[in-house]
Amino acid sequence: MEKVQFSQVNLEDPFFDSLKADYEGFEDWFHRKRDSEAYIQKKDNGELEAFLYLKIEEEAITDVEPNLPAAKRLKVGTFKIDAHNTKLGEKFIQMIMRVAVYNQVNEIYVTIFEKHAGLVNLLKRYGFERWGIKGNPENPESVYVKSMTSVSDDLCKGFPFVHTHGKNKYVLSIYPKYHTPLFPDSILNTEQRDRDTLVRDISHTNSIHKIYLCKMDGVDQLVPGDILVIYRTRDYGKPAYYSSVATSVCVVEEVKRPGDFKNLSEFIRYTNAYSIFDERILQQYYHNPKTVVIKMTYNAAFNHRLNRQELIDKVGLSPSQYWGFFQLTDKQFNDIITRGQIDESLIIN
Repeated sequence: MEKVQFSQVNLEDPFFDSLKADYEGFEDWFHRKRDSEAYIQKKDNGELEAFLYLKIEEEAITDVEPNLPAAKRLKVGTFKIDAHNTKLGEKFIQMIMRVAVYNQVNEIYVTIFEKHAGLVNLLKRYGFERWGIKGNPENPESVYVKSMTSVSDDLCKGFPFVHTHGKNKYVLSIYPKYHTPLFPDSILNTEQRDRDTLVRDISHTNSIHKIYLCKMDGVDQLVPGDILVIYRTRDYGKPAYYSSVATSVCVVEEVKRPGDFKNLSEFIRYTNAYSIFDERILQQYYHNPKTVVIKMTYNAAFNHRLNRQELIDKVGLSPSQYWGFFQLTDKQFNDIITRGQIDESLIIN
C-alpha cells in the first residue's frame, strides 16, 4: 500500500472506468484534488487494484437525507477495490479504522451504490450501518455510518476496539518465520530489508482475521473474547532477553480442534483462508490430536515493542516460566499496553 498524491495516479487506468460511469464529473473532481493524497495498491503490472481517499470533516452533512449533525467524522470519499480472492478489502478497512482512531473522530461515513454488494457487505460486517441516501432519489447512493464511540459485543462490528473488562489476557508466542507474514504491521526494524518479499498481497497478510495453529499446552482453554499479546520469539543465535519482543494485540474469535471438523477438506477450507501454513503442513496438523486452531482479530500493533528484558524488569513477568503461552494479570496487561504505546482509545475497560 502506498500513500500518494492524486497527481501521481494515472486517471486513464481502466480501474477508474466504473467510477467515471457512476459519477458525472468524476474526472474534473479528480483533477481538482491533484494535491490531495490517497492510499493505493497496484498489481504486479503496475495497474491499480485499490484506491482510497479519506477526508476529515467537522461541519453538518446536509447533502444526505437525513442530514448528519455537525461532528468530527472521517469521510471515505472514494473507495474501490479490485480484489482477486484475497482479503485486500480487509486491509483497506484496517487503514480506514487507523486513520479514524488517529484523528479521534466520532464516526466514519461513506456513500456507495447498493449495486456494489461485495463492498457494502464488507462495510456492514465491520460496523457500518445504513443511515440514509444521497443524490437522485431514483438512483440514490446509500449512506453508511460507523460510530467510533458506541460499544458493540460483536467482535467484527466492534473492530478495532479491544474490550478488556472481565476478559482473560494471555501471551502467545510465535516463531519469527511465522510472525512477519502473519502480522505484517508488527514487522521489526531489523526485518525491513526483507519487507517487500515477506509482506505480499496474500490472504493472511491483508486480513483483519488471523488463524494460527499450534500444539502448546493450555491453548485450548481460550474462549471468544480472550485477549492475546503476541510475542515474537528470539532470532536464531541471539539471546531472547534482547531479541524476543511483544508486538501486537489480538482478540480470540474461535478456538477449534481437528475433531470439530467433519473431514480434512472442511479443516483445510477453514484454516487455509487466514493461516500462514500450506496444505501439506495443514494436513499434518489435522492428523495431530494436540492441534489447536485459534482464529483471532488483529486489533493493533505496538508502537513500542517490549523485549523480554523490559517484560521481566519493568512489567514483572517471571523469567523462569514457560514463555510459549501463559496468562497475564490485569495489571501486567495494562502495563504492557501502556508501554507498547497503543492508542488508549482502542482499549475499552
